[in-house]
Amino acid sequence: MTANGAVRRIGADERRARVGVRHRLAPGLRAKSAEEVTESLVALHATDAATVYLSTAARLSEAGFADVERALYKDGSLVRLLAMRRTMFVVTQASAPVVYAAAARAIAVKERAGLLKYLADGGGWDEAWLSEVEDAVVATLAEHGETTAAQLGDYEPRLREQVVVAAGKPYEARQNVSSRIIRVLAAEGRITRRRPVGSWTSSQFRWAVAAPLPELPAAEAKAGLARDWLAAYGPGTEADLKWWTGWTLTDVRKALAAVGAEQVALDEETGYVLPGDAEPVPAAAPWAALLPGLDPTPMGWQRRDWFLPDEHRSALFDGSGNVGPTVWWDGRVVGGWAQRPDGEVVWRPLTGPGKGPGKAAVAAIEAEAARLGGWLKDIRVTPRFRTPLERELSA
Repeated sequence: MTANGAVRRIGADERRARVGVRHRLAPGLRAKSAEEVTESLVALHATDAATVYLSTAARLSEAGFADVERALYKDGSLVRLLAMRRTMFVVTQASAPVVYAAAARAIAVKERAGLLKYLADGGGWDEAWLSEVEDAVVATLAEHGETTAAQLGDYEPRLREQVVVAAGKPYEARQNVSSRIIRVLAAEGRITRRRPVGSWTSSQFRWAVAAPLPELPAAEAKAGLARDWLAAYGPGTEADLKWWTGWTLTDVRKALAAVGAEQVALDEETGYVLPGDAEPVPAAAPWAALLPGLDPTPMGWQRRDWFLPDEHRSALFDGSGNVGPTVWWDGRVVGGWAQRPDGEVVWRPLTGPGKGPGKAAVAAIEAEAARLGGWLKDIRVTPRFRTPLERELSA
């Protein structure tokens, strides 16, 4: 609020300035480590394995994949969790207990209930059978260390059991139970994904026993996660936080009240910031960025018209709401990018001739494209969720 008690207004320009500063996209504010990047964004989308590396590289002062490898697989300071909106994320080890208790634990409960029904309906196996198999999997990993799912099936043959799905339907099929059982063990934090088979773009992970997370009360954790989200993405609306977390509106309002969130006026809606965070944030110098599909910045809010006009949404999002690779100039999405089969990184502005980014913006974007291309070298990245503009550019 202002000094006279009125609700302060935060316009689109100021919101865009916060993105450049708090999401470490301005060159002078880039991070020195993968942990710093992840902490600044709360969580990195990890449904597509390449996103973790590309989102981090865009924000590091010295881009490269070695620091992400270190954090994920050597130090263990970054971990993967099935969390908000039943989506895979990478979070810091320090924030994992909060994220798990605030979002992942409830998802794990639903995953287990679904698995038990799946096993009972498809094969007649009960909870006692499942518990025996799960304990055997954990014991196997404790004995053998990092192990692929296929190797686990060799050690524990019950993972190769099959269930019938859609019995009697034209699309009836048989499925191994292994992937569902392993998924639930991971969702509950008993096992964890480790270094993938192949390159860092692969999603075929090895598995290992996970270190147990401290138990936190759900309400305390939700307040903590709301605080972290507001610090990174505020101002945001109740709808934004509800969408990002997957919580109910009641959960959102309780969490905002618990952290003492302050109301601010956005364009035609009410937003929230942390206490004392309503004042203007000094803008950084104009910045350019090439962000990958599912990057946390464009996926940070439900309503995005303040940085991406609605008429361009269809070019950059797939039918399920997954964002593709985006080109940014000073807090706005101004284009999309892709990597061609020969490795070249190419981009295209969203608007027609004479209406796109100016000369300074184009020069900065070209420099970022060259930086990304120089880092990727012979690596080829195809987004897991293809979007219209990315498909067109990559052809």
